[in-house]
Parts: sequence; C-alpha cells; structure tokens
Amino acid sequence: MFVLRLAARRVRRACSGVLRFVRARRRSSGTPAARAAFADRVRGDLAVELPDEDIGQDLSDCLDAYVLGSKPRCEEVEYLEMVQDAIDRIDRGR
Repeated sequence: MFVLRLAARRVRRACSGVLRFVRARRRSSGTPAARAAFADRVRGDLAVELPDEDIGQDLSDCLDAYVLGSKPRCEEVEYLEMVQDAIDRIDRGR
C-alpha cells in the first residue's frame, strides 16, 4: 500500500505545477511563520521517531531518494508510512 503511495507521489511530482496550485488553495490561512514552525515541529517529531535516518528539510526528497528494497520489508513499510504521514500532516496544517 505504501509503496503504491510512493509511486503515486512520484507521478504527482511530475505534475507539480498543477498540484502546487491545488495545495496552495488547501493550506490553512495561518501566517507563513506559523506554518513554518508547524512544519519544523512535524519534522522534529519524525526525527525523534526515526533517529537513525537523515531527515532533511524537504521530506519529499527523502521519499525521492529512497531506494526500494534497501531495508527489511517491515521496516521499509513503516519508514515510508511515517514519512508520508508527516508530509500529509504538513500539507493539511494539523
């Protein structure tokens, strides 16, 4: 399931111009500083949950750079799920 979400993310990235417009309309009306602080908090929570991983500022890069099959299957699914969930939380603003 999460491998499919990763593949879907890569397809969406190819159509990023349209998606940026859609995401911009879905974002909360909070200030940019508040959104940045929330995103930093989500990335910090993810870094605590995944201490052995190198979590950067752009979580999409983590998914794009990830090589499928580089971890045991159960760890791979958990990692992909946690990163995708963090991206979704940042996009939703909650």
